[in-house]
Parts: sequence; structure tokens; C-alpha cells
Amino acid sequence: MNLTEEPEIVQWPVSHYVFLERVGPFMKTARQAWQDLHQLEFLISERNEIVGAMALYKMPNIYRAGYGLANAPEVLPKGLQYEELPGGKYSRFELTGSYSNLPQASGRVWEIVWRKNMFVRSDFTIENYANDPRATPEEKLITEILIPTA
Repeated sequence: MNLTEEPEIVQWPVSHYVFLERVGPFMKTARQAWQDLHQLEFLISERNEIVGAMALYKMPNIYRAGYGLANAPEVLPKGLQYEELPGGKYSRFELTGSYSNLPQASGRVWEIVWRKNMFVRSDFTIENYANDPRATPEEKLITEILIPTA
């Protein structure tokens, strides 16, 4: 697994985010949330510019699969929610490679956070999918795991 283990402090910008929220164990809810969201991608993109994909999660069991938009949405398909993310300071870890490594990588990131006794603010963790899996070889996929810090 190709994961940076020394976090970089970054400032995440204010973002427009449309998402499907699921509550329950991530191993059960995440895949289904993404499958449902991908079915709505065309409808979202008809009136909105999608600028990226990211998941937000908060312990114990809140998972959001969603897209970043260039602007606040004009119209959204039924079932989607919108939020303007306020941005803020995050500790960024980077995974290069298959999304199938995300559960292990996320676990490792949290081990590092706890071992280093890092202060984590009460907010969503972000998994930012930095490149498009439709145009990027699996071994070159980059996922930023962003831990909310003070």
C-alpha cells in the first residue's frame, strides 16, 4: 500500500457539495451510496458543473458519497442533498493506487493520528478522489484522506 504517513497541513477551500447520505456500517453503506450516486451523475451534470468526487464520513456511521460542484446547484435530482462546505484546516495523507486499499489506508491513517496524539476537530473526514478513475490507471489513482484539525 502506497500511503504517505507524515501528514501535510492544508487549507481546504469552501466547496459546493451534493451528496447521498447513508447511515450504517461503512462497509455496507459506502458501495451502495456510490452506485446510487453514479446513476444520478448525468442528471446532476445536465445543469451543474461537476468538478470532483469526494466522500465525507463521520464516526460512528455517517457516510456521504458526493460530487463537488463549481457553483451552488440550480436543480438537483430527488434524494440528493446540497451543502456548502465551509472549508478549513486538514491534515492530508495521500494514498496512491486502488480504491480497494481505502479501508486499510483509512485505518492506518487513524492509527497514526491516535499515535501522534493529533488534535481532531469534530467535523467530517474527507476522502478526495484527486483524479478520474475512468481516465487514470488504477495504480495511479490518488486519494487524499483529509483529517479535520484545529
